[in-house]
Amino acid sequence: MTDTRDEIHAHVQTNAGVHFNELVRESAFAPGQVQYHIRRLLEDDRLVREEWYGRTHYYPPEYDAWERSALALFRRETAREIVTHLIENEPAAPGDIADELGIARSTLEYHLDRLVEHEIVDKRYDEQNRVVLELANPDETGQLLTTVTPTVPDRFVDRFTRLVDELLAGTSDAQ
Repeated sequence: MTDTRDEIHAHVQTNAGVHFNELVRESAFAPGQVQYHIRRLLEDDRLVREEWYGRTHYYPPEYDAWERSALALFRRETAREIVTHLIENEPAAPGDIADELGIARSTLEYHLDRLVEHEIVDKRYDEQNRVVLELANPDETGQLLTTVTPTVPDRFVDRFTRLVDELLAGTSDAQ
């Protein structure tokens, strides 16, 4: 195996769930080189590739399906903040989380839908028939969360999405 392939493999090992663009940005290699070596690593079963919400992510093969989906979601700053809030304030009402994080309710619901779909967050009703959110697997979630830090471009995209949501929410309130 080449030094380039070794370096790409090592980067994915230490950054499980890294998406392709991030891998290219953080390496010294051209996109074509990264593609070539990723393809070879996939053929040798040394990496796993999955598509999550428009992005291609790469993982070491020892991660199971739940861990792969969680890691992909944790690369989104807002999803990370929601999960972190739940770790610190579980159980919580959606409105409280949106207020605490300073995000539009639509932004919260967008991320919650994915977190619930992938069994990271449980959504249930309490005795007063209000929605309550809790982590489905708090211990495993906490461990995985510590392995991911969103990159600056990822954070920029997430914050831009928040801004657009806030602007749209403001226009619908004015009408």
